[in-house]
Formats: sequence, structure tokens, C-alpha cells
Amino acid sequence: MVRVLIYLALVGVFAFGAVWIVDRPGELVLTWQGYRVETSVAVALAFVAALVCATVVLWNVMRWILAGPEAFALFRRNRRRAKGYKAIARGVVAVGTGDARQAGREASEARRLLGKEPLTLVLAAQAAQLAGDRTGAEAAFRAMTDSPETRSLGLRGLFVEAERRGDRAGAKALAEEAARQSPETPWAGQALFDFQCAERDWGGALSTLERLSANRLMDKAEVKRRRAVLLTAQATDGAAADPALAVKRAREAHGLAPDFVPAAALAGRLLAEQGDPRKASKIVEATWAKAPHPDLAEVYVHVKPGDPALAKLKRAKALAERSGDDPEGLLAVARAAIAAREFETARAAADKLISIRPTARACLLMAELEDIESGDTGSARQWLARALRAARDPAWVADGVASDTWAPVSPVTGRLDAFVWKVPVEETRPKLAADAWLDQRPGADASMIAPSAPSSVLPRKMPELMDPADAPPAAQAVVAKPVVSKAEAPKTDAVKTGVVEVVPPPKSEAPAVATAMPMPSKPLAAKPTAAVFPLTRAPDDPGPGAAEPVDAVATKRFPADRPSF
Repeated sequence: MVRVLIYLALVGVFAFGAVWIVDRPGELVLTWQGYRVETSVAVALAFVAALVCATVVLWNVMRWILAGPEAFALFRRNRRRAKGYKAIARGVVAVGTGDARQAGREASEARRLLGKEPLTLVLAAQAAQLAGDRTGAEAAFRAMTDSPETRSLGLRGLFVEAERRGDRAGAKALAEEAARQSPETPWAGQALFDFQCAERDWGGALSTLERLSANRLMDKAEVKRRRAVLLTAQATDGAAADPALAVKRAREAHGLAPDFVPAAALAGRLLAEQGDPRKASKIVEATWAKAPHPDLAEVYVHVKPGDPALAKLKRAKALAERSGDDPEGLLAVARAAIAAREFETARAAADKLISIRPTARACLLMAELEDIESGDTGSARQWLARALRAARDPAWVADGVASDTWAPVSPVTGRLDAFVWKVPVEETRPKLAADAWLDQRPGADASMIAPSAPSSVLPRKMPELMDPADAPPAAQAVVAKPVVSKAEAPKTDAVKTGVVEVVPPPKSEAPAVATAMPMPSKPLAAKPTAAVFPLTRAPDDPGPGAAEPVDAVATKRFPADRPSF
């Protein structure tokens, strides 16, 4: 609107001036070289205006003639650029659709039209990677490093290619260079951090972590967690050389991540070794409330190594009360009670542990309790057989590798904080006939029957438990003795002399596999029968008539160097 008003004002001014000149005619006389020109002022002004317009037109024509070659060259250059960008667009589409041949042709066309433009180099590198041309891709990425605009992308591409060919030293050098030139680049700092962790360079990893945090390339919570893991790793490696510094680092790690079990366990153990059980107990109690763990229980119970077994049992009970019926607390109480020869307390904790989840550790604990308390080798062997097929206990798992001890990095990928406390494998198997039969009975408990086992691990004395007089005449019976506590023995007519009868599926189905059941302390009298599947001896069973201590069997299956917690 303002421009329109200005335009109208100028038109008005020129019109007023023209009218003013026309209303005041005058004469203009020009004498030059004997020529005399007489005209009015209006005609003279019109002549001057026409002369100016002709001059301007002539000047533009001369300019166009003189600038013609340059304009033509510019036109051709713009046309080539447009064709080059169209080729880049078609090449990107070809890369996206996976057409390596078309992508390569378009990359060559774009390079011919545009030369070493950044987008041309990017397309050439992508086309070479799609076609599997590692050499061409590296050449394109190396050419990108010559330009400041694409240097970061070129270093990234060379880093990826170095990792693909397994050149870890070259990849680390490229990551260091990229982090030095562009500290705000996320991939460079993270890659350098991963390399330092894999090489166990905890000091360098802490410095890189600080730079990542300063550049706001990582969340604060993640920074605290990683710093806690790195400090724990430093304290673990330096505990023997400088215990005081190791304690300081472990306590700092615990302060950063109160739920981080390795830091709390290490700090508690080191403080206990330095004669400060009170601080050690507080650290363990704080972490136990968030994440009960056997390593914490081990440190807490033995925080005063010179104390008698009853004092250790008292500490185990106090720790278990803080977590209720958590299996780790019950297991700590049971083990401390066995060490103190408080068998009633140990059995009460073990029975509750079995009722919650009968894992392998719980079954081994029951076997140890039976052997130490009463010397009943048969009952101990029952629990050992059950432990073979019991549910697995939690362990430190990272990238498919299970370990009894925590490590700061994965042994497979070198990734920091990869180990997680969880059950390594959970297998689901179809229930056998005995399981289904027990589930259908009123008041049946899943803990009454041992987990299933293949015939290769069944004891050779299993046929002696079978009584054909009690078996149904129309089918072969799978006979097993359920594992029940003394207080929970089933009072039903189907249980006769400790034997449960189970009818297998019809003949059209596959024959049922006998279940690995605990051995009775007093086996039934053997009766000749042909309705029994042939069974092989368990790996840890010496066979009829051979006596083998339960400790030797446990040592074969579970080495002595395996930690108790």
C-alpha cells in the first residue's frame, strides 16, 4: 500500500510539472557552428528525454553483446548443475530401492556433471557400499575429508569401513581424530568411549565420559550410571595395590548408583577387611533394600570374619527380615544355620525356599542339609537328582554369556555395563503323565513332583520301586515317589507305601518318559515284571550295591571352586 501511494505521488508531481511548463511557454535559441535552433522549452525537454532513453537502450545492447560469451557459459553451467542434481536425486532413489547398478550409473553421471561436490561424493560412497566395493567407498570417504564441510562425514565413513574389515586400531584412531576436530559429534565420543572400555582404560573412559556430559550428548542419569560402573571397575582392579583408594572409588560409585550391587558388595567387603564393619553393613543394607543379591548376603554375614557361627546366623536373619520372603534372604539364613548346626532353622528356611521356587541352588541346599543333619545318603541323592532338572538360578548374563561373577564389560562385545542379574535360560516343557495326574488330584501341589528328566539320567534302581500288583492291568504304569515334606504327606488312597500310580497316554500317542524321582531311603521289595521300560543309570549313580559319598557326587556335578552365593 505504501508503494502505491509513493507511485501515485510521483505521477502527480510529474504531471504537475508538465502542466506548469506547458502553461508557461518560452523560447530556447541555440547557436552553434553557424547553426541557429529556435524552439520552445517543452520541445527541448522532450528532445532531451528521448536522447537519454536512446542512450540507455544503446548501452544495454552493447552490454549484452559484450557479455554474451560469459552469459552463455553461465547458462551451460547452470544447465549442467541442474542435470547433476537430477542425477543425484535419481541415485538416492536407486540407493533407497537397493538398485546398486542404477545407483552406480547415476553417481558416475553426477560426478561427470558436478565434479567433487559434497552430494556427489556422498552418493558415490553409498553406491559403492551398496555394491560391496569397499575400495571405492573408502576413496569417496577419503575425498570427503579434504573439504571442511564433509570432513566429519568422511571420518565417519572411514570409521565404519575400518570396523567392517576388523581394523580396531585404525577405527580408534579415526574416532579420536573425529572427537578432537568435532567434540560435539555424538558418534565420535561414543565410539571412543566404547574402545576405551573394551581395552579396560578406565581413566580414559572417565575423561571421555566427562566430555560427553559437558557437550550434553548423554543424559545425566546415564552419565551417573556409567561413572559408577567405571569407578567400580577401577576399584576392583586397584584393590590389591591401593585398598584405601579402592574403598574411596567404591563408595563414590555406591553414592552415584545405590542399587548397583557390585559397587555395594565391593565397598562392603573392602571396608570389612579394613576393620570398619558398621559402615560396611550400612552400605549393604541400603542396596539390599533395593536389590537383594547373594553377593550382598555373603558380605553382610561375614562382615566380621572372627565372629562365631551363631553371630553370623543372627546377622543373616536380620538381613532376611529386611526383604521378607525373598529367596536370597532365605538362602542366606539356611546356609548360616547349617554352618551353625541349627538344623531346625535351616530346614524351616529351606522348606519355605522350596515352596517359593525349587531352583537348583535350593535343591543342592536340601541335599547338603540331608547329608549333614542325618547322614541320609538316599535323601541327599534324591535332591541331587532333582537339582539336575530344577529351574536355573539367576546369574550375571551379558550377550548370551552367563557368569557367577560380575564384570564391567561384556566378554563378547566389550560393551560397558552389559551384565544383568537374571535367569540365563527359562525352558518350558510339556507336562508328563505324572504331572498331569497330580494336578488333577484335590490339594495337589506342583512341588510334590520332581522336574522331568530324560531316561539317560534315571537311576538304575527305579524298577525296584514298582509294584505290578498296584498297577492298572490294562496299561503300563509310570511309577514315581513324590517328593513331599514330612508335614505335608498326602493322605489319599492312591498313595500306597510311598508309590503313586499314573496311567500313560493311549497307545496312539508316544510312550511317556519316566520321571526322575527321588530315591526312597527304604526301597520296596522288587517283584519280577515285564511292564517296565528299560532304564539307564544316572551319571552320578555307581549302580546297585555301590556306595558313594554324596560329597563326591556333588563335587562331580558342581566343582568346589564354584562360589556358594
